[in-house]
Amino acid sequence: MTCKERILSNEYADVIIDYVLPEEELQRLNFDYCFSEIDEEFGTAYINRQEIPPLSVGMYGYSSIPKLYGLMQTFQAENLVETGNLQIQGPPLSLKGTGVIIGFIDTGIRYQLDVFKNESGGSRILSIWDQTIQSGEPPEGFLYGTEYTREEIDRALQSQAPLDVVPTTDENGHGTALASTAAGSILGQGLSFRGAAPETDIAVVKLKGAKRYLREYYLVAEDAEAYQENDIMQAVRYLEGMAVVFRRPVVIVLGIGTNMGDHAGNSPLGIYLSKIASRRSRAVVVCGGNEGDKEHHYSAAMPEEIELRVEENTKGFCMELWGNQIDIYSVSLRTPGGEVVSSIDFRSGVDNNYTFLFDRTQIYAGLSLIEKFSGNEMVFLRFQNPTPGIWIITVRPAAQERIQGSGRFHLWLPIEEFIDGGARFLEPDPDVTLTEPSNAREVITVSAYNGVTGSWFSESGRGFASDDAVKPDFSAPGVQVASVLGNRTGSSMAAALTAGCVAQFMEWAIVNGYAPFVESRTIKSNLIRGAVRESNVAYPDERWGYGKLNISGTFEVLARG
Repeated sequence: MTCKERILSNEYADVIIDYVLPEEELQRLNFDYCFSEIDEEFGTAYINRQEIPPLSVGMYGYSSIPKLYGLMQTFQAENLVETGNLQIQGPPLSLKGTGVIIGFIDTGIRYQLDVFKNESGGSRILSIWDQTIQSGEPPEGFLYGTEYTREEIDRALQSQAPLDVVPTTDENGHGTALASTAAGSILGQGLSFRGAAPETDIAVVKLKGAKRYLREYYLVAEDAEAYQENDIMQAVRYLEGMAVVFRRPVVIVLGIGTNMGDHAGNSPLGIYLSKIASRRSRAVVVCGGNEGDKEHHYSAAMPEEIELRVEENTKGFCMELWGNQIDIYSVSLRTPGGEVVSSIDFRSGVDNNYTFLFDRTQIYAGLSLIEKFSGNEMVFLRFQNPTPGIWIITVRPAAQERIQGSGRFHLWLPIEEFIDGGARFLEPDPDVTLTEPSNAREVITVSAYNGVTGSWFSESGRGFASDDAVKPDFSAPGVQVASVLGNRTGSSMAAALTAGCVAQFMEWAIVNGYAPFVESRTIKSNLIRGAVRESNVAYPDERWGYGKLNISGTFEVLARG
């Protein structure tokens, strides 16, 4: 079996490795496997599942099991004015993203649409890597999917049946909407559509869906849009490499997110994104998610009793508890029927499975006492066929232990799209609800507000990060934002508008030569300086970050010196 076949097969487990083993050491493992490198630190091993134990936190480590990410959209031109895009598209600056590449990691793109063509009718799309199509050649240095170049896309556009020539498309529409909002334009008699940076070039990665065994492990419904962490990391690697291939600045946009993780950016994807964002001529923009009003986050100091409501016909869900480095936590559970799992003490390092006499629920509990990247304690709970009603979760110090630190902890349920049914905390905390990887330190993180009314978008994720780092960096319009597929709502649309602003700044700084060595941190700081701040808000703020994005304000600050 080839490595490509192993990568695609559900019979092979994807294991994220944070070091690259020499080939001779890998061969000594005597597994049926292959290995795909992401960079000098991260890679993915694809191992025959029949030769290794079933997935568990205790066996593999929390960070080695790829997390699943979902789309951050909740299904007007005024928003371009709100963010200052239109003001600087015209003279004297005339910044439209010329010479910059915006890369989208999402559901693909409908490349035939006029909004992605230049004035001569050719495509503005430099390339599409479709991870779901295996009939063509993958990009150089990659092992799966098919890459379509601009030449091939132009040839398809000249055909009567473009999809017969280049068969990639966007069935969902999410990626197409983001790309059109950030970089679309239709030129003709009067301008009928204009994105935030309408003269950028575009690059696209269409993510392949998550493998069935991972969906089953995380109890994610088969029809939910879910994508694997390691596939996203490969997509980032592909897009950031374009800064070298094309010798142009690159903006990478992620309109996806997950509630799994420490919410401080310490996942393999978060660490990798911060590394990429720190490189010259690269910027990474990540949406803050739509979990602000979903009642999926709880925080307190132990000892504490937490009430969790599970709705009828809920097939299952996972939950994560994140503590701190000093304290050692114990968890007990009481079902709606009154059965009790008392004091799960994780110090033994052994994972536990529980069944009940009268309740149908099966619970798996795993632990990372010192999670590899964050250093904090993490408890992973998996509820399969949970009994509907009120569950009581008690968090206290482990037996014979005393609280040495703050005793604080966080609980997160999955994003709304990943719960088949419903589960809610009865006394949730709306803060610290930015989805990962938006808490990664070096990325540009954006929350969402209503650009027409100026009011906060209640669904938008809020900060700060769990380690109190300031996130989001600022907020941008995310309600009824114009796209080629109609108005769309969600924090991913705020990220699309922000990506356009970043492309405009990169055109001025790098293409025009005013600050040729900028990266995400410098760009972020300049955008923060130009943000609009209200007199009645203390900044930085959990919702607004350092204010409302306004790229025109950034250049006003620069002009004042």
